Amino acid sequence: MIRFGIIGTNWITDRLLESAQYVDDFQLAAVYSRTIEKAEEFAGKYDIPHIFTDLEEMAASAEIDAVYIATPNAYHAEQAILFLKNNKHVLCEKPLAANAAEVTRMIQTAKNHKVLLMEAMKSTLLPNFKVIQENLHKIGPIRKYVASYCQYSSRYDKYKEGIVLNAFKPELANGSLMDLGVYCLYPLITLFGGPHKIKATAFMLESGVDGEGSVALEYEDRDAVIMYSKITNSHLPGEIQGEKGSMIIDKIHTAEKVEIRYNDGRVEELTVDQPYPAMYYELNEFVELLKQGKMESDTNSYENSYLTMHVMDKVREQIGLVYPNDEK
Repeated sequence: MIRFGIIGTNWITDRLLESAQYVDDFQLAAVYSRTIEKAEEFAGKYDIPHIFTDLEEMAASAEIDAVYIATPNAYHAEQAILFLKNNKHVLCEKPLAANAAEVTRMIQTAKNHKVLLMEAMKSTLLPNFKVIQENLHKIGPIRKYVASYCQYSSRYDKYKEGIVLNAFKPELANGSLMDLGVYCLYPLITLFGGPHKIKATAFMLESGVDGEGSVALEYEDRDAVIMYSKITNSHLPGEIQGEKGSMIIDKIHTAEKVEIRYNDGRVEELTVDQPYPAMYYELNEFVELLKQGKMESDTNSYENSYLTMHVMDKVREQIGLVYPNDEK
Protein backbone atom coordinates (compact mmCIF):
# COMPACT_ATOMS: atom_id res chain seq x y z
CA MET A 1 0.00 0.00 0.00
CA ILE A 2 1.11 3.56 -0.71
CA ARG A 3 0.37 5.80 2.27
CA PHE A 4 -0.81 9.25 1.17
CA GLY A 5 -0.87 12.55 2.97
CA ILE A 6 -3.30 15.27 1.88
CA ILE A 7 -2.37 18.97 1.76
CA GLY A 8 -5.35 21.17 0.99
CA THR A 9 -8.85 20.31 2.23
CA ASN A 10 -11.12 21.77 -0.45
CA TRP A 11 -13.70 20.42 -2.92
CA ILE A 12 -11.03 19.15 -5.36
CA THR A 13 -9.59 16.97 -2.59
CA ASP A 14 -13.06 15.53 -1.98
CA ARG A 15 -13.27 14.65 -5.70
CA LEU A 16 -9.86 12.96 -5.57
CA LEU A 17 -10.81 10.92 -2.51
CA GLU A 18 -14.06 9.84 -4.18
CA SER A 19 -11.89 8.44 -6.98
CA ALA A 20 -9.33 6.94 -4.57
CA GLN A 21 -11.74 4.24 -3.39
CA TYR A 22 -11.32 2.57 -6.82
CA VAL A 23 -7.50 2.72 -6.79
CA ASP A 24 -5.72 -0.41 -5.55
CA ASP A 25 -2.88 0.24 -3.11
CA PHE A 26 -4.05 3.76 -2.16
CA GLN A 27 -4.10 4.29 1.60
CA LEU A 28 -5.15 7.59 3.17
CA ALA A 29 -2.77 8.09 6.08
CA ALA A 30 -2.51 11.80 6.96
CA VAL A 31 -3.93 15.27 6.44
CA TYR A 32 -2.45 18.75 6.89
CA SER A 33 -4.37 21.91 7.63
CA ARG A 34 -3.24 25.21 9.11
CA THR A 35 -5.79 24.86 11.91
CA ILE A 36 -6.26 21.83 14.14
CA GLU A 37 -10.06 22.27 13.93
CA LYS A 38 -10.10 21.98 10.12
CA ALA A 39 -7.63 19.08 10.19
CA GLU A 40 -9.72 17.19 12.77
CA GLU A 41 -12.94 17.84 10.84
CA PHE A 42 -11.43 16.52 7.60
CA ALA A 43 -9.78 13.57 9.36
CA GLY A 44 -13.11 12.65 10.95
CA LYS A 45 -14.90 12.79 7.60
CA TYR A 46 -12.46 10.32 5.98
CA ASP A 47 -11.22 8.38 9.03
CA ILE A 48 -7.64 9.63 8.62
CA PRO A 49 -5.30 8.41 11.39
CA HIS A 50 -2.64 11.17 11.39
CA ILE A 51 -3.16 14.94 11.62
CA PHE A 52 -0.56 17.64 11.02
CA THR A 53 -0.62 21.44 11.37
CA ASP A 54 3.12 21.75 10.65
CA LEU A 55 4.29 20.99 7.11
CA GLU A 56 7.93 20.41 8.09
CA GLU A 57 6.83 17.84 10.63
CA MET A 58 4.58 16.14 8.07
CA ALA A 59 7.33 16.06 5.44
CA ALA A 60 9.70 14.37 7.91
CA SER A 61 7.08 11.88 9.08
CA ALA A 62 7.58 8.14 8.62
CA GLU A 63 3.78 7.73 8.37
CA ILE A 64 3.51 8.72 4.68
CA ASP A 65 5.12 7.72 1.37
CA ALA A 66 3.51 10.34 -0.89
CA VAL A 67 1.46 13.54 -0.81
CA TYR A 68 -1.32 15.05 -2.88
CA ILE A 69 -1.03 18.86 -2.97
CA ALA A 70 -4.22 20.84 -3.64
CA THR A 71 -3.36 24.22 -2.14
CA PRO A 72 -3.45 27.53 -4.08
CA ASN A 73 -1.03 27.65 -7.06
CA ALA A 74 1.30 30.13 -5.34
CA TYR A 75 2.26 27.49 -2.74
CA HIS A 76 2.72 24.45 -5.00
CA ALA A 77 6.47 24.76 -5.63
CA GLU A 78 7.51 25.57 -2.07
CA GLN A 79 5.40 22.76 -0.60
CA ALA A 80 6.32 20.17 -3.25
CA ILE A 81 10.04 20.87 -2.89
CA LEU A 82 9.82 20.46 0.90
CA PHE A 83 8.32 16.98 0.52
CA LEU A 84 10.56 15.96 -2.38
CA LYS A 85 13.61 16.86 -0.27
CA ASN A 86 12.23 14.56 2.42
CA ASN A 87 12.06 11.76 -0.15
CA LYS A 88 8.27 11.82 -0.44
CA HIS A 89 6.58 11.32 -3.82
CA VAL A 90 4.42 14.26 -4.96
CA LEU A 91 1.18 14.38 -6.94
CA CYS A 92 0.56 18.11 -7.38
CA GLU A 93 -2.61 19.74 -8.68
CA LYS A 94 -2.51 21.63 -11.94
CA PRO A 95 -0.98 24.02 -12.78
CA LEU A 96 2.17 22.46 -11.35
CA ALA A 97 3.50 25.83 -10.13
CA ALA A 98 3.15 29.59 -10.61
CA ASN A 99 5.85 29.85 -13.31
CA ALA A 100 8.37 27.82 -15.31
CA ALA A 101 11.32 28.70 -13.03
CA GLU A 102 9.48 27.03 -10.14
CA VAL A 103 8.70 23.97 -12.28
CA THR A 104 12.41 23.66 -13.14
CA ARG A 105 13.32 23.68 -9.44
CA MET A 106 10.65 21.10 -8.64
CA ILE A 107 11.82 18.74 -11.41
CA GLN A 108 15.47 19.09 -10.40
CA THR A 109 14.64 18.33 -6.76
CA ALA A 110 12.65 15.23 -7.75
CA LYS A 111 15.56 14.01 -9.86
CA ASN A 112 18.12 14.72 -7.13
CA HIS A 113 16.14 12.75 -4.55
CA LYS A 114 14.98 10.02 -6.96
CA VAL A 115 11.29 10.45 -6.15
CA LEU A 116 8.20 10.74 -8.34
CA LEU A 117 6.75 14.16 -9.17
CA MET A 118 3.63 14.32 -11.37
CA GLU A 119 1.18 17.04 -12.31
CA ALA A 120 -2.39 16.00 -11.51
CA MET A 121 -3.69 16.80 -15.01
CA LYS A 122 -6.63 14.45 -15.49
CA SER A 123 -7.42 15.27 -19.14
CA THR A 124 -4.41 13.57 -20.76
CA LEU A 125 -4.79 10.32 -18.77
CA LEU A 126 -8.43 9.62 -19.62
CA PRO A 127 -9.14 6.59 -21.87
CA ASN A 128 -10.77 8.94 -24.42
CA PHE A 129 -7.57 11.01 -24.65
CA LYS A 130 -5.68 7.82 -25.57
CA VAL A 131 -8.34 7.33 -28.26
CA ILE A 132 -7.52 10.81 -29.60
CA GLN A 133 -3.80 10.00 -29.73
CA GLU A 134 -4.31 6.62 -31.40
CA ASN A 135 -6.67 7.87 -34.12
CA LEU A 136 -5.14 11.22 -35.12
CA HIS A 137 -3.40 9.66 -38.14
CA LYS A 138 -6.81 9.01 -39.73
CA ILE A 139 -7.56 12.69 -40.40
CA GLY A 140 -4.40 13.28 -42.48
CA PRO A 141 -1.91 16.11 -41.93
CA ILE A 142 -3.07 18.13 -38.91
CA ARG A 143 -3.59 21.82 -39.64
CA LYS A 144 -5.60 23.27 -36.74
CA TYR A 145 -6.35 22.65 -33.06
CA VAL A 146 -9.21 24.54 -31.41
CA ALA A 147 -10.04 24.25 -27.70
CA SER A 148 -12.37 26.21 -25.45
CA TYR A 149 -12.95 26.05 -21.71
CA CYS A 150 -15.17 28.91 -20.58
CA GLN A 151 -17.05 28.38 -17.34
CA TYR A 152 -18.78 31.21 -15.52
CA SER A 153 -17.52 31.18 -11.95
CA SER A 154 -20.00 31.48 -9.11
CA ARG A 155 -17.24 33.45 -7.36
CA TYR A 156 -17.52 36.13 -10.06
CA ASP A 157 -20.91 37.17 -8.65
CA LYS A 158 -19.18 37.86 -5.33
CA TYR A 159 -16.38 39.67 -7.19
CA LYS A 160 -18.95 42.01 -8.78
CA GLU A 161 -20.28 42.71 -5.28
CA GLY A 162 -16.77 43.81 -4.26
CA ILE A 163 -15.75 40.56 -2.52
CA VAL A 164 -12.54 39.16 -4.07
CA LEU A 165 -12.35 35.43 -3.36
CA ASN A 166 -9.28 33.23 -3.96
CA ALA A 167 -10.14 32.48 -7.62
CA PHE A 168 -9.41 36.11 -8.55
CA LYS A 169 -6.37 36.84 -6.39
CA PRO A 170 -2.99 37.38 -8.10
CA GLU A 171 -1.14 36.73 -4.81
CA LEU A 172 -2.37 33.12 -5.08
CA ALA A 173 -1.29 32.89 -8.76
CA ASN A 174 -4.90 32.51 -9.91
CA GLY A 175 -7.06 33.68 -12.82
CA SER A 176 -8.65 32.10 -15.86
CA LEU A 177 -5.43 31.09 -17.68
CA MET A 178 -4.10 29.16 -14.68
CA ASP A 179 -7.45 27.67 -13.71
CA LEU A 180 -9.02 26.84 -17.10
CA GLY A 181 -6.62 27.79 -19.91
CA VAL A 182 -4.17 25.11 -18.72
CA TYR A 183 -6.78 22.47 -19.68
CA CYS A 184 -6.67 23.70 -23.29
CA LEU A 185 -2.87 23.97 -23.40
CA TYR A 186 -1.76 20.73 -21.76
CA PRO A 187 -3.46 18.40 -24.29
CA LEU A 188 -2.14 20.56 -27.15
CA ILE A 189 1.44 20.28 -25.92
CA THR A 190 1.06 16.57 -25.14
CA LEU A 191 -0.08 15.98 -28.73
CA PHE A 192 2.12 18.41 -30.67
CA GLY A 193 4.87 19.80 -28.43
CA GLY A 194 5.64 23.49 -27.93
CA PRO A 195 4.71 26.23 -30.43
CA HIS A 196 7.08 28.59 -32.30
CA LYS A 197 5.01 31.75 -31.79
CA ILE A 198 2.40 32.87 -29.27
CA LYS A 199 -0.07 35.77 -29.52
CA ALA A 200 -2.26 36.35 -26.48
CA THR A 201 -5.10 38.70 -25.57
CA ALA A 202 -7.14 38.93 -22.37
CA PHE A 203 -9.66 40.95 -20.40
CA MET A 204 -7.99 41.91 -17.13
CA LEU A 205 -9.95 42.37 -13.92
CA GLU A 206 -9.19 45.18 -11.49
CA SER A 207 -7.95 42.63 -8.94
CA GLY A 208 -5.01 42.03 -11.28
CA VAL A 209 -5.89 38.66 -12.84
CA ASP A 210 -7.37 37.72 -16.21
CA GLY A 211 -11.13 37.18 -16.35
CA GLU A 212 -10.95 35.62 -19.82
CA GLY A 213 -8.48 35.29 -22.68
CA SER A 214 -7.55 33.80 -26.05
CA VAL A 215 -4.22 32.55 -27.39
CA ALA A 216 -3.15 31.91 -30.99
CA LEU A 217 -0.22 29.48 -31.20
CA GLU A 218 1.81 28.92 -34.35
CA TYR A 219 3.58 25.68 -35.32
CA GLU A 220 5.62 24.89 -38.42
CA ASP A 221 2.77 23.23 -40.29
CA ARG A 222 -0.32 23.96 -38.16
CA ASP A 223 -1.80 26.46 -35.75
CA ALA A 224 -3.88 26.37 -32.60
CA VAL A 225 -6.44 28.63 -30.98
CA ILE A 226 -7.46 28.32 -27.35
CA MET A 227 -10.13 30.28 -25.46
CA TYR A 228 -10.81 30.29 -21.74
CA SER A 229 -12.92 32.31 -19.32
CA LYS A 230 -14.18 32.45 -15.75
CA ILE A 231 -16.63 35.28 -16.52
CA THR A 232 -18.57 33.77 -19.47
CA ASN A 233 -19.85 30.34 -20.49
CA SER A 234 -19.15 28.44 -23.71
CA HIS A 235 -20.66 25.25 -25.07
CA LEU A 236 -18.26 24.77 -28.00
CA PRO A 237 -16.59 21.38 -28.45
CA GLY A 238 -12.86 21.00 -29.12
CA GLU A 239 -11.72 20.21 -32.64
CA ILE A 240 -8.59 18.94 -34.34
CA GLN A 241 -8.72 19.60 -38.07
CA GLY A 242 -6.83 17.48 -40.58
CA GLU A 243 -6.84 17.50 -44.37
CA LYS A 244 -9.02 14.34 -44.48
CA GLY A 245 -11.45 15.22 -41.70
CA SER A 246 -11.97 16.69 -38.25
CA MET A 247 -11.88 15.07 -34.84
CA ILE A 248 -14.56 16.47 -32.54
CA ILE A 249 -14.01 16.32 -28.76
CA ASP A 250 -17.03 17.21 -26.64
CA LYS A 251 -15.05 18.69 -23.71
CA ILE A 252 -11.31 19.31 -23.92
CA HIS A 253 -10.94 19.19 -20.13
CA THR A 254 -12.79 15.87 -19.69
CA ALA A 255 -13.25 14.12 -23.04
CA GLU A 256 -16.35 11.92 -22.83
CA LYS A 257 -17.26 11.79 -26.52
CA VAL A 258 -14.87 11.66 -29.50
CA GLU A 259 -15.72 11.27 -33.18
CA ILE A 260 -14.23 11.88 -36.61
CA ARG A 261 -16.23 13.62 -39.32
CA TYR A 262 -14.54 12.83 -42.62
CA ASN A 263 -14.60 15.11 -45.65
CA ASP A 264 -16.71 12.56 -47.56
CA GLY A 265 -19.50 12.77 -44.97
CA ARG A 266 -18.71 9.62 -42.99
CA VAL A 267 -18.82 9.87 -39.20
CA GLU A 268 -16.70 7.50 -37.10
CA GLU A 269 -17.61 7.18 -33.42
CA LEU A 270 -14.45 6.66 -31.33
CA THR A 271 -15.76 7.08 -27.78
CA VAL A 272 -14.79 4.43 -25.25
CA ASP A 273 -16.32 3.76 -21.85
CA GLN A 274 -14.76 5.60 -18.88
CA PRO A 275 -16.25 3.66 -15.97
CA TYR A 276 -14.49 5.55 -13.17
CA PRO A 277 -14.66 9.19 -11.99
CA ALA A 278 -12.35 11.43 -14.07
CA MET A 279 -9.75 11.89 -11.31
CA TYR A 280 -9.33 8.13 -10.89
CA TYR A 281 -7.10 7.94 -13.95
CA GLU A 282 -4.48 10.46 -12.75
CA LEU A 283 -4.33 8.90 -9.28
CA ASN A 284 -4.11 5.38 -10.71
CA GLU A 285 -1.31 6.48 -13.07
CA PHE A 286 0.64 7.89 -10.12
CA VAL A 287 0.19 4.74 -8.00
CA GLU A 288 1.07 2.43 -10.91
CA LEU A 289 4.26 4.41 -11.60
CA LEU A 290 5.29 3.99 -7.96
CA LYS A 291 4.55 0.24 -8.03
CA GLN A 292 6.73 -0.04 -11.15
CA GLY A 293 9.52 2.02 -9.59
CA LYS A 294 9.21 4.77 -12.24
CA MET A 295 10.09 8.37 -11.38
CA GLU A 296 8.21 10.12 -14.21
CA SER A 297 4.99 9.71 -16.18
CA ASP A 298 5.36 9.26 -19.94
CA THR A 299 2.18 11.30 -20.53
CA ASN A 300 2.18 13.91 -17.76
CA SER A 301 5.92 14.14 -18.19
CA TYR A 302 8.38 16.73 -16.89
CA GLU A 303 8.71 18.08 -20.42
CA ASN A 304 4.96 18.47 -20.95
CA SER A 305 4.51 20.17 -17.58
CA TYR A 306 7.48 22.49 -18.18
CA LEU A 307 6.46 23.41 -21.75
CA THR A 308 2.88 24.14 -20.68
CA MET A 309 4.07 26.44 -17.90
CA HIS A 310 6.61 28.07 -20.24
CA VAL A 311 3.81 28.90 -22.69
CA MET A 312 1.68 30.27 -19.84
CA ASP A 313 4.60 32.47 -18.77
CA LYS A 314 4.77 33.89 -22.31
CA VAL A 315 1.01 34.47 -22.35
CA ARG A 316 1.19 36.29 -19.01
CA GLU A 317 4.04 38.48 -20.28
CA GLN A 318 1.89 39.56 -23.22
CA ILE A 319 -1.25 40.29 -21.20
CA GLY A 320 0.61 41.91 -18.29
CA LEU A 321 -0.32 39.34 -15.66
CA VAL A 322 2.33 39.32 -12.91
CA TYR A 323 2.38 37.23 -9.74
CA PRO A 324 4.41 37.84 -6.57
CA ASN A 325 6.02 34.42 -7.25
CA ASP A 326 7.58 35.87 -10.43
CA GLU A 327 9.64 38.31 -8.39
CA LYS A 328 11.11 35.72 -6.02
